[in-house]
Amino acid sequence: MQPYFFPYLGYFQLLNAVDEFIVYDNIEFSRRGWIHRNRILVNGKEEYISLPLKATSDYELVCNRYLADTWQVDKKKMLNRITESYRRSPYYKEVIELIIDSLNYPDTNLFNFLLHSIRSVCNYLQINTNIIISSSIPIDHKLKAEHKVLALCKARNANAYINPIGGVGLYNKDHFLQHNIQLFFLKMNDIQYKQFDHQFIPALSIIDVMMFNPGERIKEWLNHYSIT
Repeated sequence: MQPYFFPYLGYFQLLNAVDEFIVYDNIEFSRRGWIHRNRILVNGKEEYISLPLKATSDYELVCNRYLADTWQVDKKKMLNRITESYRRSPYYKEVIELIIDSLNYPDTNLFNFLLHSIRSVCNYLQINTNIIISSSIPIDHKLKAEHKVLALCKARNANAYINPIGGVGLYNKDHFLQHNIQLFFLKMNDIQYKQFDHQFIPALSIIDVMMFNPGERIKEWLNHYSIT
């Protein structure tokens, strides 16, 4: 999986479901994805929070991207926005400490910054899955898409690969079986919770889930999915 900025609950369901979780550091950055941004609840509506990045080539790898020089100022604005949006939420005091720690992480390398926040959430939710950085695995890293996934699986002696349900159109079960690897897709169940008195908005950042729900409940939800 790509590293995401405080990803949604389904990301952590997948992370919790597997024996090993490989996170890409040597993958091209995409502004359209969730690597540097996510959505939170602001006055009953979904709004983006985004990490500012130094300008560079659109084809630069995630591990070669850095937070912008304005980050110290932008960080305060982002934290104020999160605080104003969630300060009345029931688990604000516990969660805001995790967020502050993540945003204050001193390494401005984008991949290291994201990995630290993902691991922080894992610690909060007591997810103990082994997280492996893709570039540390000895394969041909010029491979793309399914070919790279298969190479990573083989290098780790995997007999099964689980991908989010969105990958149904990307990967073929028969192709994986030809390499003695079973391919599965994980789909999060319909999980809803109270977001103040607003109409529920699904698939927001894990920040939203943690602000409104106790850790024990979220840990139960980690297993609320189907595998196909």
